[in-house]
Amino acid sequence: MIRAYKFLLRPTARQTVALGEMLREHCSLYNAALQERRDAWRHSSKTSIKYGDQSAQLKEIRAFDPDRQGRWSFSSQQATLRRLDKAFAVFFRRVKAGEKPGHPRFKGVGHFGTVVFPKDGDGCRWDSTPHDAHTRVRLQGIGHVRVHQHRPVQGRVKTISIKREGSRWYVVLACDAVPAEPLPPTGAVVGIDMGVSHFLTTSDGAHVANPKFLGAAAAELADAQRHLATFPKRTRQRTKKHRAAARKVARLHAKIRRQRLDFHHKAALALVRDHDVIAHERLNTAGMTKAPAPKPDPGTPGAFLPNGAAAKAGLNRSILDGGWAQFLGILANKAESAGRLTIPVDARNTSRTCFECGHVAKENRVTQAKFQCTACGFTANADHVGATNVLNRAGLVLCDVA
Repeated sequence: MIRAYKFLLRPTARQTVALGEMLREHCSLYNAALQERRDAWRHSSKTSIKYGDQSAQLKEIRAFDPDRQGRWSFSSQQATLRRLDKAFAVFFRRVKAGEKPGHPRFKGVGHFGTVVFPKDGDGCRWDSTPHDAHTRVRLQGIGHVRVHQHRPVQGRVKTISIKREGSRWYVVLACDAVPAEPLPPTGAVVGIDMGVSHFLTTSDGAHVANPKFLGAAAAELADAQRHLATFPKRTRQRTKKHRAAARKVARLHAKIRRQRLDFHHKAALALVRDHDVIAHERLNTAGMTKAPAPKPDPGTPGAFLPNGAAAKAGLNRSILDGGWAQFLGILANKAESAGRLTIPVDARNTSRTCFECGHVAKENRVTQAKFQCTACGFTANADHVGATNVLNRAGLVLCDVA
């Protein structure tokens, strides 16, 4: 198995400055490589520059600027150039598919937060001081940085990434050959239905409450964003108060993200521990949270009819606050590690189908919480009905596979 481990770094003041310089120099390299590609394409010859061409220039760049670009790991700079090459590959793939892709953009220092070291031992070394009581990672140009390692690392460390989130620094280890940790069988199967009023409901009728972390912090976040909006958006040099206002907004969003992630891990672990098979809806959250298309008024040119955008925005906010896609990804990873089985099924009409008589109609869903079949009169919780139908469809999938 492949698994990623994320640990908080505890750099000293000098190391924090050096880490910031490392990000700035890699960001500068990324932007310079992007500018070179754009200039070459705008030339009358329409020259196309690839990763190999730009990687070959690194030796000269490092020799010309030894105090800046020459200070950092050669392989990490190659990884930054590969990152740009992947962005162009995705861009051209979407162009060929007839989509409307955005051209790769220049990145500001505040939007370039990760440096990748492709191989442990090449410019970096995990657990560089094994004789020390504290775990440390050694980074070229920075030194041995203390790591807050809260759990053991299994498998073989392949790549190491240094990531900045707000004022915090993290090290992310990508490891392969991680042994699975199967749990003893329970003989239980369950279907789950994701919702807004409840985070999820199981086919057993149990509800997991929706913590609504964004809603809980909405008032404080709105005050911080209003204060930030008083400063000009476009300015060459931010004032001290402007930077403090931006940090506060970022800190609140980071707290909400960490709370949601912690909740998802705990909820997924509880399901994996208690069930051998977990069925869930195959959800396209990107499509579900898409803004409704405008409706032109045929009688008045230039005017539009109501399209329910305000109500849809509230629903979208609730769905995104729940983080369904992130939760289902975590659930799948934990299930694989524990030797459990997850089955995604078609989500259409799961909350509109009566599992007693099989009647399907949108009128069956009386309210957000109530289900009442218009054919047989069966009444139940709508989310419970959805979870039961999900489990039934998973049984059909297993029968087809068998």
